[in-house]
Amino acid sequence: MISMKKLDEKEIIEKIQRGLGKKKFLSDDVERFDIDGTKFVTKVDTFVESTDKPEKMTMYEAVRKSIISCISDFACKGVKPQYAIVSMNLPRKLNQNDIQDITKSLKNSSKEFGIKILGGDMNEGREFVSHVCMFGKAQKNIKRNGAKNKDIIFATGPFGLTGVGLKVLLENKKGDRRFVQECIKSVLMPKSRLKFGIEISKFVTSSMDSSDGLSSTLNEMATQSKKQFVIDKIPTKKGVYDFAKLNKIDPINLIFNAGEEFEFIFTSNLRFEKKIRNLAKKSRVPISKIGYVISGKNVFLKDGEYLKKIENFGWSHFK
Repeated sequence: MISMKKLDEKEIIEKIQRGLGKKKFLSDDVERFDIDGTKFVTKVDTFVESTDKPEKMTMYEAVRKSIISCISDFACKGVKPQYAIVSMNLPRKLNQNDIQDITKSLKNSSKEFGIKILGGDMNEGREFVSHVCMFGKAQKNIKRNGAKNKDIIFATGPFGLTGVGLKVLLENKKGDRRFVQECIKSVLMPKSRLKFGIEISKFVTSSMDSSDGLSSTLNEMATQSKKQFVIDKIPTKKGVYDFAKLNKIDPINLIFNAGEEFEFIFTSNLRFEKKIRNLAKKSRVPISKIGYVISGKNVFLKDGEYLKKIENFGWSHFK
């Protein structure tokens, strides 16, 4: 018998899928299905206290983050969410103020993202768990495997901020006060890119949410597209390098492998760059053109004439 320590998240999913009769595992952000000719999109995500909730995160922030985990995957697919079912596991240690925060967060998130929460389930357990199932209708079938030769690669938002925020929250690292507060906020109250994702969907050839880390996202998209991704600009802020230097941390690890960013990576034909930038400006979403797609495989960081392979060191359960 193979123990869980010998299997990572992807291997476990592959074994389960084969057991269900599916021959090939092809991961994506969402699932699609038809009912009487209507194309629906659904997404499920689970927020677990012991692995996802820093000590300083409030219940309000935890509930919102469990919802934005699904919203982020809809955003990168250009899908407008409509309904959600939320199930929760609540420990006895919660008090009335916690329940009020949960209620307020559900109500405000519903309004913020334009969704109707239909209901769900509630159970008692040792730790807080929020399981969200979200539904919408598909306008375009954007997958991870559609990148074409000569496509340009875009990233929304700067990367590395959540890496800094997690180092501060979990390891008590220090840095510039104002920048550290910005990074902590990126972990506790991540921004939504939903409106922008919907608006650019017709210009996108492939796309993926980056919550497991930039290196993981880029490698997954390159592998599924059977292309090589060349990154010639790192989408980050100077403060990340300053923080890394102060704390003797590799900045590349903070930027590419930390995860928890609810940004997304997408590819598009060069002729749509101006339209995409105009829509980003209109939606007030920071974007960067970070590279390009060519024939080949793997992901490389370009520094002058030198290419360095970017390995997939993003987040994976049981790794």
